[in-house]
Amino acid sequence: MSKLRILYVASEINPFLKISEAADLLRQLPQAMQERGMEIRILVPRFGLINERKNRLHEVVRLSGINITVGDEEKPLVIKVASVPSAKLQVYFIDNEDYFHRKSVFFDQENNFHADNDERAIFFCKGVLETVKKLGWSPDIVHCNDWMTSLIPMYLKTTYKNDPMFKDTKTVFAVFNSFFPNKFEGDLLEKVRMLDIEDTMLKHLKTGDYVGFVRTGMQFADVVVKAEEDLDENLNRLFDEFEAKKINFDKEEKFSESYYNLYNELIG
Repeated sequence: MSKLRILYVASEINPFLKISEAADLLRQLPQAMQERGMEIRILVPRFGLINERKNRLHEVVRLSGINITVGDEEKPLVIKVASVPSAKLQVYFIDNEDYFHRKSVFFDQENNFHADNDERAIFFCKGVLETVKKLGWSPDIVHCNDWMTSLIPMYLKTTYKNDPMFKDTKTVFAVFNSFFPNKFEGDLLEKVRMLDIEDTMLKHLKTGDYVGFVRTGMQFADVVVKAEEDLDENLNRLFDEFEAKKINFDKEEKFSESYYNLYNELIG
């Protein structure tokens, strides 16, 4: 089989930032797949907690300069890159001054939920796809991790479905134990909407919450993965709704072999 191209997308990766188990998966799995001969790209947000000098991030000028629309506004996209120490892996960071320069992730130091977390997720998902286009790198599989990446499967099945860069791309959506009860404010559906997206496709987002994002990712992904054994009861209920797509990876299994087989089955 020819070398598969795998794009990993998440809100975090060790050693740059860790707030959940997703950071460890993003550190280990891409390297394991690269060692098996796959071609890898990794994209994450450049949250303000990531020290640019310490981690040697630098801007990729040829990839920066795109404007991303979120609702009625356009925001400039900046791309930065750094290498994972002790591994031959590069990580691309999606950056924007308004969304990612604060010294926190989804909650501030007083544990207040950032009111624009929905916009940050939308900007990130759109920014990932536009960055890949500018790279000129056509992924066979986009492996989306956690709620912040959940709009990518929908965008690939709608707005980008006829784009030569993504016409044969498959998606994996992995759910982690990151549930939060907070609601998103404002007209979420209008912010999310893009070309070829009908109202019925946005039905899950009408709840304006975490569950709506995750349901949307599950609905449009080619495969849904339960990435942690012990999920919040809200998430377990979601998996009951999407039983046909569920793949549960036990921590005791050789997880890299399981994912390797999954990717090849998905393409083959």
